[in-house]
Amino acid sequence: MSETLIICCPACASRNRVPTAKLGGGTCGKCGAGLFMGRPLVLTSANFDAHAAKSDIPLVVDFWAAWCGPCRQMAPAFEAAAVQLEPRVRLGKLDTEAEQAIATRYAIRSIPSLVVIHRGNEIARQAGAMPVSAIVQWVRGVI
Repeated sequence: MSETLIICCPACASRNRVPTAKLGGGTCGKCGAGLFMGRPLVLTSANFDAHAAKSDIPLVVDFWAAWCGPCRQMAPAFEAAAVQLEPRVRLGKLDTEAEQAIATRYAIRSIPSLVVIHRGNEIARQAGAMPVSAIVQWVRGVI
């Protein structure tokens, strides 16, 4: 791992250079927001590509929809996984109903689906609801 990493701000998606020794903290140089929130960020067409392709840490995307029972069931586990997995990875939730173009780009056929993306490339995919321990174990096994 290099001595500095590019981390995209969860608030404004600006790129920030962060020393690896200080990876767990720091604030955005543009907007002043904390670079890690301890919870998944909401992904939209406005910020998705910044986090998926321009950040040096992997992005774990939960593709979900409000009408999906298993998606709602897994939401608290995904939220809890963010606390355990940050700052080595960023977790984000993408509403497939609101962001259909991105869901289509990743050929999402069932939800919930977790997809690990690093520097714009899909690394792994897992469909179906999982408890927090399984999410954390799966992500750590992938990265």
